[in-house]
Amino acid sequence: MDVIRIILAILLPPVGVFLQVGFGMHFWLNILLTILGYIPGIIHAIWVILKYD
Repeated sequence: MDVIRIILAILLPPVGVFLQVGFGMHFWLNILLTILGYIPGIIHAIWVILKYD
């Protein structure tokens, strides 16, 4: 399942974070990071997926 979340995190970072932690602080932070720059959103999403496994 982590592989699917990581692929989604690369395509749509907030979706990958949502599937891992739901509507929490990390989700909203990831939306902000994705708006400010796509790469920071991807990095944060992958970090959340790997940390909260």
